[in-house]
Formats: sequence, structure tokens, C-alpha cells
Amino acid sequence: MGLAADLFWSFRSPYSYLATRRYRALSESHDLEISLRPVYPLAIRQPDFFERNHPNWLRYTVADVMRLSAYLGIPFAPPRPDPIVQDIATRRIAQDQPHIFRLTRIGQAAARRGRGLAFADEASRLIWGGTPGWNEGDHLAGAAARAGLDFGELEAEAASDAGALDAEIAANQIALEAAGHWGVPTLVFEGEPFFGQDRIDLALWRMRQRGLAART
Repeated sequence: MGLAADLFWSFRSPYSYLATRRYRALSESHDLEISLRPVYPLAIRQPDFFERNHPNWLRYTVADVMRLSAYLGIPFAPPRPDPIVQDIATRRIAQDQPHIFRLTRIGQAAARRGRGLAFADEASRLIWGGTPGWNEGDHLAGAAARAGLDFGELEAEAASDAGALDAEIAANQIALEAAGHWGVPTLVFEGEPFFGQDRIDLALWRMRQRGLAART
């Protein structure tokens, strides 16, 4: 029997984006099942987070993500539109959020089908990889198809079963905190959290200690 891990993840997190294709590749090359567990970003859970943080936090984060993407050879561009509607000058989060709830519910619907990681990878490549208007036309439908999913089915479920999906997303957040962390991306393997896109090699080391084997 293969190994299993949970990946706590957000559509608004550029670090989640930088980790996703690498975790997906790991699950495809090794006898490992990674279950995506989407959570709402800090902008939803703690709307004043950005106002409370140090003024240099946002500038450094942008510079760091740009540097990491170049180092890893992963395309990166500021999302158009941002999954979170926010006034960057004041850091205030808008009351109306037309993207993040829809996206996260669709991501959870994909996770219900065991294809959450694949969908997160394909969708985040659009959002953070430089596709303008990723929320329009058939962009997300194409991402779903590449992940082996029917987008119409996912979107209908996100609308009709929003309450249950939100409960599952809230349970994901509780599980993340119970595992010992609060941020994303965090891989949890056998109760041990590995936070950040820079902890993939460390997680792989631990899983190899537990007998992780390459797929044949």
C-alpha cells in the first residue's frame, strides 16, 4: 500500500502555486496519494492581516516570489484579476469578493472527486502563470478538463451545495491548525506538518524514511 498525505492550499497564495506542480509530479512519480484540502486565504479569515503587518511585508513577498519563480523556472505574473479584491495602496479587503468563494468551492468539489491536486495545479497555472482574464471564457473549463474533470458539474455543485462545501473547507482549516500550523502550503504527513514551498525536499526525505517508493 502506498503512502498518503494532505496538502492544505489556497488559490490566493503564490507560494501554494509554486509548490503545486512539484507535489503533483511527486504524487505521479511515486506511490503517494496527496489529497488537496483547500482553505480560504488570510484575506478572508483575517481581513485586517495586511493592515496589521509590517509595511515591508507585501513588498518583500512580491520580490521573494519573483525570485523563487525565476530560480525554479516556473512562470509567474501578478494575477489578472487577483482572486481577492483588495486595495493594494491601503491593503483593505473589499466586502464583495466575486472570485475566491467560487474558486475555493470548486476546488473542494474537485477534491471530493480525488482530483483536487490536479485541478489546483491547472487552475493556479492560469491565475499565477500570466493568463489575463483567467476567470472568463473557457479558461477554467480547460483547466478542469486537463485535470480529468467536468467543469460544468463542478460549478453547478459549487452553487447548489455551497453550505456543505464551506463546512468542508472550514474543517480543512481546523485540521491544518490541529496538525500544528496555520499557513499554506502545508503538507501534513503522518501528523507532521511541512510548511512552505521550500520544505518539499524535507517532506520527501521523511516519506522515504517511511518507505516511499517510485511507481513502476
